[in-house]
Amino acid sequence: MLNVALTGNVASGKSTVAEAWKSAGVPVVSADELSRRAVEPGTSGLQAIVEAFGEQQLAADGTLDRPRLRELVFSDETARGRLEAILHPIIAQLRDEWLAERTAEGATLVVSEIPLLFETDLQGDFDRIVVVDAPDEQRLLRIVESRDSSLTEARRIMAAQMDPAAKRAKADFVITNDGTLDELRVGAAHVLNQLHDGMSDEATLRIDLHLHTEGSWDCLSDPEQVLERALQRGMGRIAITDHNELDVALRMAEAYPDQIIPGEEVKTAEGIDVIGLYLSDQIPKGTPARETIEQIREQGGIPYLPHPYAGGKGGGGRMADTLAPLCDIVEVFNARLHKPRQNELAEELAERHGRLRGAGSDAHTLGELGRAHVIVTPHANRPEALLAALESCQTVGTASSRLVHLASTWAKVRGRWSR
Repeated sequence: MLNVALTGNVASGKSTVAEAWKSAGVPVVSADELSRRAVEPGTSGLQAIVEAFGEQQLAADGTLDRPRLRELVFSDETARGRLEAILHPIIAQLRDEWLAERTAEGATLVVSEIPLLFETDLQGDFDRIVVVDAPDEQRLLRIVESRDSSLTEARRIMAAQMDPAAKRAKADFVITNDGTLDELRVGAAHVLNQLHDGMSDEATLRIDLHLHTEGSWDCLSDPEQVLERALQRGMGRIAITDHNELDVALRMAEAYPDQIIPGEEVKTAEGIDVIGLYLSDQIPKGTPARETIEQIREQGGIPYLPHPYAGGKGGGGRMADTLAPLCDIVEVFNARLHKPRQNELAEELAERHGRLRGAGSDAHTLGELGRAHVIVTPHANRPEALLAALESCQTVGTASSRLVHLASTWAKVRGRWSR
């Protein structure tokens, strides 16, 4: 049984991740749930709190007045220490009992949601640690809104916990919650897949084969942040494929040789995009498609046909059967296509011509990274090794929100203003 700890500072989104994993069938227990059980009327925990802090901590019905006690302990560090000394041993015992029950049931993966995992030095009790993190400003607003707290109290609550950066550094996986709820759930699903993969006998590698950085005229994403977010999403390697631009990809590949595939998405003379992976020299925009593919091969690269049935950039399929036989890989899932049939046709194209299958997020924003990718066996970051790994790959894809195109439009406007 893989024993996983889910942690993160207050209002980071842990509960949303926990609920997503519960919906996926994973047994999850929260420290908050156990803490409520620990102070139910008649328990030794509630009795110890009354003895330590007085009967004024009880509500009229004899239950613990949690808001009143919370206000006390977050304004008095000594009081907080006394409360933790009472509750933590009881919660630990309840968690051990819960784990024993799951073991008896034959569970293969279980999750304990523990906000104060590192503060209570419990990290050694778990096989894997997942941290959910969110910007301080967003967490502050969530505390105020969800708990009806003042800004002063919210800041006290946040200050009482460990620096989020220190928690990220100690984690096996980080889920960044700085976007929509849907993006958070996608991130949770990616990490859950990684946890399941880690339980298998054979290791796997996830690669997003098509994405963009600020090197593209319609993208504002910092390349370092792109790599960081991709790794957080469970990607072990990414292909940077900026539009008609190679400089950023080459620079990143030099800095991160095992994690970056340098590529370029070339707008050919026919108006159809062709991607070259493992390039060393930029191919000019407007080069005819056949010549583009020839130049990719002359560099020892891999010709990759993206979104062959997309309107405009894919030509609506008008050259799909001409170009597919000339390329090694056909992109069978592009996360920016919102008509499922376009990806289905690409799958049929790859089958018809016996081409390898690829998948890419086509990300132009950080939130899109990893939405489409391939799962392959680990291999050296070289063209021939990737082609061999793709022979038995699994493609994974989730369509991005239509709103991502607004971000691309804004990037284009910014680009025109900056010139």
